[in-house]
Amino acid sequence: MKLDGKITLITGASMGMGKSHAEIFIKEGATVYLADINSDKGEETARELGDRAHFVKLDVTNEDDWKKVIDYIEEQSGKLDVLVNNVGISVFKPLVDMTAEDYMRTININQLSVFLGMKYSMPLLEKSNGASIINISSIEGMKGSSGGYGYVSSKIAVRGLTKSAALEFADKNIRVNSVHPGAVETPMVLEATGEQKKNIDMFIQTIPMKRMAQAKEVSKMVLFLASDDSSYSTGSEFIIDGGTLA
Repeated sequence: MKLDGKITLITGASMGMGKSHAEIFIKEGATVYLADINSDKGEETARELGDRAHFVKLDVTNEDDWKKVIDYIEEQSGKLDVLVNNVGISVFKPLVDMTAEDYMRTININQLSVFLGMKYSMPLLEKSNGASIINISSIEGMKGSSGGYGYVSSKIAVRGLTKSAALEFADKNIRVNSVHPGAVETPMVLEATGEQKKNIDMFIQTIPMKRMAQAKEVSKMVLFLASDDSSYSTGSEFIIDGGTLA
C-alpha cells in the first residue's frame, strides 16, 4: 500500500491514462479526486472505482474552477499529498494550416493547466508531510516533431515549469517531477482502421521494443513518483518510451 492514506488529485482522470493512474492509486490505498470537464464520464468512472474515488468537475484552463476544486478538497480532506497534472490534447498540422486558435488551445490545455494546477494546489500540498507533483509531458517535450507546433511547445514548457517549481519548493518538502511517455496504447489507437492503422503499425516498427506502452506501465512510473520510494527525486525527467529516444 504505497499510497495508504494519501489524498490525490488527477486531472483528465475520467478515461485513458488518467483513469489508469487513478486505478493504481486506489489499489495502493489513496483517496483520489478525479478531475475532468466531462461530468458524465467522470461520475461513471468514480462509481466504477469505488468509495475512495470522487469526481470533481474541472476546466483546467479556468482559474475559478481550480479555486473551487481546491477549496472542495480542503473542506473534504484537509490536505493534498499528490497532484498529477495529466490532462492533455494533441493537434498536429502543417505550420501554414495551424491557426492561432489551434495553437493557443493546445498551449492552454497542456501548459497553462500545469501552471494553474501547481499554483492553486500549493497551499494544500504544503499541509502534507512530503508532497509530490507529477507533470505528464511527453517524449515530444524532448525533441521536435513535424506538425507538432503547439504540442511540442507545450510539452517542452512542462519541463521548464517542473524544474522551476522543484527548485522553489524543495525546502518545503514538495517534490516536482515530469514523466515523458512515448507511444501509449489507448482505445483510440486500438480502434484505428485503414490507413491510420497502417501508419500506426509502421510507427511501432521504429520503436526499439517493437510495441507501444500500455497505460498501466506509465501509471507504475507515476505511482513511483507519487510514493515515498522516490523521496530523493525532484526536478527530474522520467522517460518511458521503449527506447525511442535512445
